[in-house]
Formats: sequence, C-alpha cells, structure tokens
Amino acid sequence: MGDRLKDKVAIVIGAGQQSGDTIGNGRAISILFAREGAKVMLVDQNIDSAQETKLMIDKEGKESITFKANIVKEEDCRQIVEKCVDLYGQVDILVNNVGIGEGDKSLVNLSEDIWDKIFNANLKGMFFTCKYILPVMEKQGNGSIINISSIAAVCATPLVAYKISKSGVNSLTHQLAMKYAKKGIRINAIMPGYLNTPMAIEGISRARGISKEDLIKERDSLVPLKGGMGNAWDTAYAALFLASDEAKFITSVILPVDGGQSARIG
Repeated sequence: MGDRLKDKVAIVIGAGQQSGDTIGNGRAISILFAREGAKVMLVDQNIDSAQETKLMIDKEGKESITFKANIVKEEDCRQIVEKCVDLYGQVDILVNNVGIGEGDKSLVNLSEDIWDKIFNANLKGMFFTCKYILPVMEKQGNGSIINISSIAAVCATPLVAYKISKSGVNSLTHQLAMKYAKKGIRINAIMPGYLNTPMAIEGISRARGISKEDLIKERDSLVPLKGGMGNAWDTAYAALFLASDEAKFITSVILPVDGGQSARIG
C-alpha cells in the first residue's frame, strides 16, 4: 500500500463485476486506487456487486462509497458527478470501465436491438459521464479520465458492434484529450487484451458452450508474452499509473495491456 493517489477522489464506473472465479477490472481498479490513498466512489447498476467491492475496501481500512446508476441514462450520470462533488468537493479521476459484447454477431446477422444495446453501454454511457465530469475538472484546472477500451478496436474480431464501439472509445479519448489538454485534464485509454476475468471466462465459455478450462487454454495460447493471459490487476496497475501524478505529462495515449497481442502482424 502506498500514497500514489493520496488526497485524490476517484469515480470508478463499473466497480462491481459478474460472478466468477477471478476478479474483474472495475473491482481491481477500485481496490488498488483505495489502497493508494484515493477516496473511491463505486458506481454500478448492480449495487449489490458494488457493495461487495466496498466490503473488500473496508477490510483494508480504506474509504469508498457506493452509488447505483445506469450510465445509459443521462440523468443518472449527472447525479453521479453531483453526488461526488457534494460529498468530497472535487473529482480528480474518472474511470469508465463499463463494456458489453453479449449477443454480438456478424453484421448481416446482427439485430438492431443488440447493436443499440452494445453502443449504448460501451460508448453512449461514456459520452454522458464525460459530459458531466469535464466541467468539474475544468473548474478545478486538473483531472484524469481513463477509458477502458479493448484491443478489439484495432485487431480483427468477429464481434462487429463491440469492435466498432471500442474504436469509438479510442476516438472519443483522442478528441477529448486534445480539446481539454490546455485545461490541465489528461484523458487516456487502456486497451486490455486477453484477460482471465469473469466477464471474459465465465461469459464467453457460457456463450460458446465450451468449458472454462478449454477456453483458458485457448486464450493463453494466443498471447505472445510468456505466461499467457493477464488478469484484472494488470489493467488496474496501468490505470493507477495513468491516474497518478507520475503520468502528468501523458495524455491522449491508447495503451495496450495485452502481452503483445495487438503488436502481432501476419
């Protein structure tokens, strides 16, 4: 435990997680930020899961609060920021961690409903959270926003809506980073690769109808770096660096955390 985020206030969107054998990105980021001294607002549509994250933080003697919100609703996003400012008087860090891909198919087989659901969760919600956090950070004269994208944005994948929505996350990150650089607000994105998280393993094994063991073996074999897949702590440590003052000269970066997966050509 350290103080890399001492005296900072962080909002983590998607601070809960699906049930599974491992820890998810949002929970790992929330715990690590709290360990490093931040007061963390744990936002999730599943408030019970956010509360589980809070209990883990409580056990370490750190500070956090939970807040139930559906980020595809603009008013919920406004209330997230308003509540955080009311409680703490500032918001130094925003992590946009919500993302879904369930139901995605090839373009000709993809329904409008699934397209809209994926784009709403992966991109529209991020638009809303940034819309309400940026005026606060602009008034403060500083802030760090970290958007969780995916290597699917730059790699070949059969997931059409997921890929395009995550490409949109990268574009949104770039546009906002350049717009707000002179305001002292840094905006970066992380592109996780194959990770052993509940969303990836439990979710994909269920969708594909294969065992978790076979899926893990398959995904491990596709990662160039020795050791196979990463985990949520790899995403969390990358987010910690980008959120901290150590990254004070870094903005508009789209950072792969993927064991070299996105660097593969041919």
